[in-house]
Amino acid sequence: MTQSNRADMQDIKPDTIDNEKNFQLDWSARLMFVAILSSIFLAAMDQTVVSTALPTIARDLNGLAKLPWIVTAYLLTSTVCLPVYGKLGDLLGRKYLLQSAVLLFLAGSALSGLAQNIDELILFRALQGIGGGGLLVTAIASISDFIPVTQRSRYQGLVGAAFGLATLIGPFLGGFIVETLSWRWIFYINVPIGIFALLVIGTAFPKPLRTAEWIMDIWGTVLLITGLSALVLFASVAGPILAWNSPELWLILAIGLGSFAGFFIFEKHHPQPLLPLSFFNFRTFTLSVILSFFVGLAMLGSISFLPIYLQDVRHFSPTMSGLELLYLLVGMLSMSIMAGRRISHKQRYREFPIIGALLITVSLGWLSRLGEQTPMWHIDAALVLLGLGLGMTMQVLVLSAQLAIPHKNLGVATSTVTLFRSMGGTLGVAAFGAVFSGLMAGVASSAEHAAMIVQTLRTDFLIAASFSLAAFVGAWFLEDMQILLKKRQDR
Repeated sequence: MTQSNRADMQDIKPDTIDNEKNFQLDWSARLMFVAILSSIFLAAMDQTVVSTALPTIARDLNGLAKLPWIVTAYLLTSTVCLPVYGKLGDLLGRKYLLQSAVLLFLAGSALSGLAQNIDELILFRALQGIGGGGLLVTAIASISDFIPVTQRSRYQGLVGAAFGLATLIGPFLGGFIVETLSWRWIFYINVPIGIFALLVIGTAFPKPLRTAEWIMDIWGTVLLITGLSALVLFASVAGPILAWNSPELWLILAIGLGSFAGFFIFEKHHPQPLLPLSFFNFRTFTLSVILSFFVGLAMLGSISFLPIYLQDVRHFSPTMSGLELLYLLVGMLSMSIMAGRRISHKQRYREFPIIGALLITVSLGWLSRLGEQTPMWHIDAALVLLGLGLGMTMQVLVLSAQLAIPHKNLGVATSTVTLFRSMGGTLGVAAFGAVFSGLMAGVASSAEHAAMIVQTLRTDFLIAASFSLAAFVGAWFLEDMQILLKKRQDR
């Protein structure tokens, strides 16, 4: 594949080669894909690798009171920057934007490792998050610039597998590094991987095409970032940091909702809006966004608290409780790859989110029957089932959103789905954490403690199952691949 051909495909050409079922990447495109996987692996792993090092960091930097902000700072900036990266990628091309994201991520990583106090670490983690959000959304969108639309799911399945692998090995890698080296190396380890990705991107990615004149949607950007920041902040501090009756907490929410209202008003009148509201007129795009929110909420909101059950009720060590999540990984990795190949071969995807959402619902319903003496094979089987369901839905919903709108807006589609999935997970963790804290309040004896953990988790899993059931119902209304391709050709 020559540079000129890749440049053509970066425009609207992928739909013209729909029948190339034997499509293969040449060496340059393979390098591009390796760089994309490296970028996604970095961004996904950093969301979890810090978790096991938090107690050590708190002791070393004397910052126990501000400990949650180490996670919140990264989560906040990596989430709110997603729409901006998506829009800029569509307007300016993704090569230089992806390189910029890598550089920001590397700078944040190196500085985080050098931090001498907790405030510095929080600041540098925020910088790292700005790069991490760009890595994730720009890398995923880049796949569609050089891979035909009918073969895209095959490679996005590998992306889903890489994302799941990075997310789940993060805690193990973090624990190993802390025990053998120093917590600072959980940040330094990013540097060689990032440099490799940076060099490959510079070598293999084609020079972006010149774009038409564009006007940056400054007010829309400011209002959306403000609204998202306030919402993530509200979800992160509600309960553990700010009490539910705190005026400051509800002021944060009011600022967020007011900013969103202003954003929708400005977007209607801007000639090149950050997020064209007209996209929500496309049924499949809207459904993909909503279903991604439900899936993110159901997955992270419920599974985040399972290690507490394993450690406090079943008396697993932290390492062993983490190993239990490998059953989830097995299901997710195998199904992400299989679903991607199957979709590329059959040119249909609609059945995957339908079956996937059903499997997620069944698995969460199964886990809602959790007891103090539930056989471990029941829990392991439910986790495998959950992984299979997630492997059928997460990347497929990205593909359906991309197909539903014009190719020139592919970055916006990718970032919007990723944003809503991230917001769903964030709000899910916050909401289920509030349920957990509320039900656990006042528990004194160890026997009562274990019983209440079980009761709380059963409630959380049942709520999560209701959201995944809603996703199952919504998935029936998705349009299939051939219908969307026909609509794109007619537009």
